[in-house]
Amino acid sequence: MVQATARHILVSSEEQCNELKQQIIDGADFAALAQQHSSCPSGQNGGDLGQFGRGMMVKEFDEVVFSAPVNEVQGPVKTQFGFHLLEVTDRTE
Repeated sequence: MVQATARHILVSSEEQCNELKQQIIDGADFAALAQQHSSCPSGQNGGDLGQFGRGMMVKEFDEVVFSAPVNEVQGPVKTQFGFHLLEVTDRTE
């Protein structure tokens, strides 16, 4: 079973999500931004979601996590919870 480890930042607007993505591209620390801005409780851990399998996250999130390149920030990804920046930090077959 495919497993992935990922981290994310959850915010309420696409605009804020894009602003944070640009800050990361410009060199800002993903984990620090997650602690400051993420509305998900995982933000306190730098956005770390730990390891999970297919189907354990909402569909839109799942599709990106199991197809995106590892260690590359993706997003904004819209789900019922808001807008996510996400980064797959590891994936195993």
